[in-house]
Amino acid sequence: MPDDAAAARAAAEEESAFSHPPVDPDVSAAYGDHPDQVIDFYAPRDEVALTPLVVVLHGGAWRAPYDRRHITPFADFLARRGFAVANVEYRRGAVAPESGEGAVGGPVAGRWPDTFDDVAAALDALPALVREVLPQADPRRTVITGHSAGGHLALWAAARHVLPADAPWRTDRPAPLRGVVALAPIADFAVAGKLDVCGGAALQLLGGEAQFGDRRPYADPSLLLPTGIATTLVQGRTDTVVPEAVAESYADAAAKAGEVVGLTLLEDVGHFPLIDPAADACAVVVEEIAQLAW
Repeated sequence: MPDDAAAARAAAEEESAFSHPPVDPDVSAAYGDHPDQVIDFYAPRDEVALTPLVVVLHGGAWRAPYDRRHITPFADFLARRGFAVANVEYRRGAVAPESGEGAVGGPVAGRWPDTFDDVAAALDALPALVREVLPQADPRRTVITGHSAGGHLALWAAARHVLPADAPWRTDRPAPLRGVVALAPIADFAVAGKLDVCGGAALQLLGGEAQFGDRRPYADPSLLLPTGIATTLVQGRTDTVVPEAVAESYADAAAKAGEVVGLTLLEDVGHFPLIDPAADACAVVVEEIAQLAW
């Protein structure tokens, strides 16, 4: 457990990240019929004819109370630094039953298979939507980034071509990506479970203990390697929400699979500065994205 000073610092970091007012997109487009099947687009704030596209997947433990609005200041931060941005919404967990099996005392993490259906559908629809609503973006230079649970989804989206053969989301070839920048990702479900990350969110995402073992090969990025896609993890060393050990375990799994994954560890940085435009760590994130995008 974090000590009082660490807890106070983490609380201050979270307060800062959530202190920025939401930033409305330039345009939104649906990729399905459900209200959560929508992508918000932010045009680059300069006159470059074609600019890299950054796909943003928000965090929040795959739980319903945390939607894409909280990461819109980060999306705007990217747009102000010359990127086109697609901020993807997806279906998340509903409220748990008050009693009986599955009751957890709050919103459940994710929906199976809806959360994965949505991320796959959004990425498949994205090239056509970009051509229609954001002509400044160059989909040939696409980087996916995501924070926390969104970091998990970013890694998963880049690994669809190595999913089990019977997975409905499997593609026959790697996604045409410049790379992935996963921010404090929930990247290894076994380690996340041992550390009780976000109150057992990964276990809930897969439907509980009865389904966890069967579904994990379809969902856990640490089992979906190598991808052949350039991947960087950015992790605060004082993160008490998704501890450093989770990212390190994914990087180790990648190395064992013969793949080199970048791991940028930031001293005296917790969970939320990575998406906080007021924090120095956020500028580091943008530089990591730029290195892959350009």
